[in-house]
Amino acid sequence: MNAAESARVRSLKVTILSTMLADGKELGEWGFAALAEADGHLILFDTGAHTDVVLKNAETLGVDLSRVPEVVLSHDHWDHVGGLLTLRESVAAKSPAALARVHVGEGIFYPRTSFNRGIEDNPALLLKPAYEKTGGVFISHAGPAELYPGVWLTGPIPRRYPERNWSGSGRVQTPVGWAEDTVPEDQALVFDTDQGLVVLVGCAHAGVVNTVEYARTIVRPARIHALIGGIHLFAATDETLDWTAKKLAGFGVDNFLGGHCTGIETVYRFRAALGLDRPHAVVAAVGASFDLSTGIDPRYIAR
Repeated sequence: MNAAESARVRSLKVTILSTMLADGKELGEWGFAALAEADGHLILFDTGAHTDVVLKNAETLGVDLSRVPEVVLSHDHWDHVGGLLTLRESVAAKSPAALARVHVGEGIFYPRTSFNRGIEDNPALLLKPAYEKTGGVFISHAGPAELYPGVWLTGPIPRRYPERNWSGSGRVQTPVGWAEDTVPEDQALVFDTDQGLVVLVGCAHAGVVNTVEYARTIVRPARIHALIGGIHLFAATDETLDWTAKKLAGFGVDNFLGGHCTGIETVYRFRAALGLDRPHAVVAAVGASFDLSTGIDPRYIAR
C-alpha cells in the first residue's frame, strides 16, 4: 500500500440535517446542512437557515453535536450559516471544543450588499463577533487543505467553465473594489475513498462541473462515487441541465443525493442522463444518508 492509498477514507457516512424535504418529525427549510463521519472524524457541513432547525433535527435523529469539533461553511449565504451561533451556544457549556473550529473559504467575510439595499448584507460577517465571543475560531482557507487523512477541503474553487450559479442580485467588496457577488469563497468537502471521490457541496455556486473537476485535480482524477448536496440548478434551462449532465457523465457518477437548491426535476433528469437507477439517484430529505458501505438510504418520502 502506497502513501496515497493509506490516506484514503475507509468508513464514511453523510447524513442530511437540513433541506426542504422532510420525513416524520423532522423540519424542512430552504437551507442545507449535513453531518459527515469519516473514519471517526465528525464534521458539520453548513448549518441551515433558521437558527433552530438543525438543532431540532439533530435531536430528533439522535445526532449528538457535542461530539463534533469541526464545522465547514461552504459560503456566506443565510441559508447555510443561519444555525451556526445557536448550535455553538447549545454545546459550548457541555463541550467547549464542540463546533469550535469553523473552516471558511477566503472571501467569506468580504462586505456585501444587495443592489436594492444600502446595508451590510453578509450574514457570515454579521454573526462573526458573536460566534467568536463563545470561544470559537474561524480558519480561512485560500486554497486546498487536507483536514484529516483523505478528507479534503477545496478552498475557493476556480471557475474554468462559465457556470453562472448565483443570483446576480448582490455586490461584494473585494480587495480590488466593489464587484458583482459571484460567491468567490464557495468551497466543497471531498472524501478520497477506494471506490472514488465523494463530493459534498452546499450550493455549488462555483458550478458543479467546476467543483467536481477541481476536486479531481487537487485529490486525484478518480470517478465520483457520490455527489451530495445542493447544486443550484432548480431554475436552470434545459440547455444548462443537458450540458451539466453531459460533463458529469464524463467524470463518472455512481450515486447522486441532490437536495436544497438542486431542484427535483434536476435529480430525475440526471438520473436518466447519468445512467443511474432509482436507488442511486435520490431527492435528498432530512435524515437521508449516504454510507460508503451501503449506499443511499432515502428514508421514506423520497424512496
